[in-house]
Amino acid sequence: METTLRGVGVSHGVAIGEVRHMGTAVLEPPAMQIPAQEAGREQGRARQAVDAVAADLMARGNLAGGEAQAVLEAQAMMAQDPELMADVDRRIAVGSTAERAVYDAFAAYRELLAGAGEYLAGRVADLDDVRNRIVARLLGVPMPGVPDSDHPYVLVARDLAPADTALLDPSLVLGFVTEEGGPTSHSAILARALGVPAVVALPGAVELGEGTVVAVDGSTGEVFVHPSEERKTELAAAAAERRAALAASTGPGATADGHKVPLLANVGGPADVPAAVAAGAEGVGLFRTEFLFLDDSERAPSEEKQIAAYRQVLEAFPEGRVVVRVLDAGADKPLAFLTPADEPNPALGVRGLRTLLDHPDVLRTQLTALAKAAEGLPVHLEVMAPMVADRADARAFADACRAAGLRAKFGAMVEIPSAALRARSILREVEFLSLGTNDLAQYTFAADRQVGAVSRLQDPWQPALLDLVALSAEAARAEGKSCGVCGEAASDPLLACVLTGLGVTSLSMGAASLPYVRATLAKFTLAQCERAAAAARAADSAEEARSAAQGVLSGE
Repeated sequence: METTLRGVGVSHGVAIGEVRHMGTAVLEPPAMQIPAQEAGREQGRARQAVDAVAADLMARGNLAGGEAQAVLEAQAMMAQDPELMADVDRRIAVGSTAERAVYDAFAAYRELLAGAGEYLAGRVADLDDVRNRIVARLLGVPMPGVPDSDHPYVLVARDLAPADTALLDPSLVLGFVTEEGGPTSHSAILARALGVPAVVALPGAVELGEGTVVAVDGSTGEVFVHPSEERKTELAAAAAERRAALAASTGPGATADGHKVPLLANVGGPADVPAAVAAGAEGVGLFRTEFLFLDDSERAPSEEKQIAAYRQVLEAFPEGRVVVRVLDAGADKPLAFLTPADEPNPALGVRGLRTLLDHPDVLRTQLTALAKAAEGLPVHLEVMAPMVADRADARAFADACRAAGLRAKFGAMVEIPSAALRARSILREVEFLSLGTNDLAQYTFAADRQVGAVSRLQDPWQPALLDLVALSAEAARAEGKSCGVCGEAASDPLLACVLTGLGVTSLSMGAASLPYVRATLAKFTLAQCERAAAAARAADSAEEARSAAQGVLSGE
């Protein structure tokens, strides 16, 4: 008998197949005492295992490329964290085996993060995966991971680590379902990049029996257990209709009545560019530059290295718009040479622009490199600062851009509620706004963007979040400037229509989402989008907002 479960849809598409569970291994090693004379050997074993796991993660990142590469490189840095390794060495020195020392050191760090409610608590799945990989190597047991199968399947897990998600084979893994995670988790972002249908934060997901047939709708978040033949036919027809619409939709983004909405791509480095070009991106709305700084956590990349990487992306969009976000270090992207290691709550501390203003030489080098990378190119370069809180922040960034001789538009990201509330003031210092809806939701609702338990508050359909988007767009319109969205909200086709109705002037997303958004926008006029936006803002919950907007656009 068919039953319906509902989670959070994070990657478009439909998958129908048998459940296969993520493989697990017994990874808690026994507590054993070793003689003092063996401590050096055990410390060497621990170091070798850590280095091997870090190298494996880097290799996986190189294979995956793009967004996945940056995520896996960050995990490799986590494996080799100096403080964690010092704790491992200390535990071995007092009698623990290498595997037990690693297990206990990571457990202590995990408990510290979760208990303190830090922003990094959202990376617990990443931390657990690194620990499991190191301990498995030391114990000589198979790594937990994606199951072996000759036939396509739907992967089910409590959560998926980036190392597993990044290398999923879409020809075998039809889709995936997780019990934990949120719409902006690493795995959700990577699923969208892969084009694999995915549902996260689904209560009871791990209780689905091995081999059970399920139908996963990554757009609605619905998972149908033992779907009827009628349901399968219905979903297949909807999927076919969607594919036909995508194939027919080409060219610049626009509403049915010709209102232009440039559709841009989010890229994490040069490896993401081919997919963005193939999907018809009109430019780049968010070029994340952190990938350059993750290779060496002890020092910033040279100006020459930065110029070469930036130019690769700029050359791919002649006459197009490329919006570069300067380094967003801190919180879940710590860098030893920049960010303090002892902040009690790094998400609310020195991160983003605050970090760069504390290290003006790093900001100056990056801005100079961008200026030189754009020389002689017809590209429309724009540069923006992350985590801008007020006009003083915006002025400091604008001054730094001018001092570096940057001939580009410079703007501010709206990720903090204060920036939305005072957007008009900020726009007196900069030339555009870009809404990072992931962090804006996190700070608006005091809800960690990686914690599944609060995923409803991370839903970009929350009316309070839409209010902040509207405030920002209204301020930009009043100042005659632009206001785009580069957060994951833009990848939802229905929400893209609502954002357009709120006055947003461009939308940026992962390349895989561009065809869906382009096709959906083309169905509706600007007036319809405006009515849908008003209906969504008048609702009292995210679910009601989505339903209200859907009702307006479907003519109900």
